[in-house]
Amino acid sequence: MLKSCKYCGRIHDTKYDCGRRPSTQKKITYIDRFRSSRRWREKREQIRRRDKNLCQICIRNLYNTDQQYNYHNLSVHHAIPIETDYDKRLDDDNLLTVCGMHHEMAESGEIPYEAIKQIIEEQEEAQ
Repeated sequence: MLKSCKYCGRIHDTKYDCGRRPSTQKKITYIDRFRSSRRWREKREQIRRRDKNLCQICIRNLYNTDQQYNYHNLSVHHAIPIETDYDKRLDDDNLLTVCGMHHEMAESGEIPYEAIKQIIEEQEEAQ
């Protein structure tokens, strides 16, 4: 079936690739490769064990906590983002277990870096 191409403006078959159509494939970045690496999976589990598989912000009743002992929807947050300092991506003193809500708050800056760093230091001292 012939149609006007919205990318090149010519008329050609709908299955014809004119070469102007943008690629739909997502570019895989070095951060994507890191997040799927074995080293990250092992480090993430180590940090979760250190933090007793609990959100460390919820357990301290900070920042709109709904449930103090929250062990649902957990992830490991980088206090200093990977994009900012790639060398700190696996440092214990840069990682903290948080729930989904607090992870979003930390990423958006609603939870200050200093508060996250203080909690990480407490967790490191408890080890």
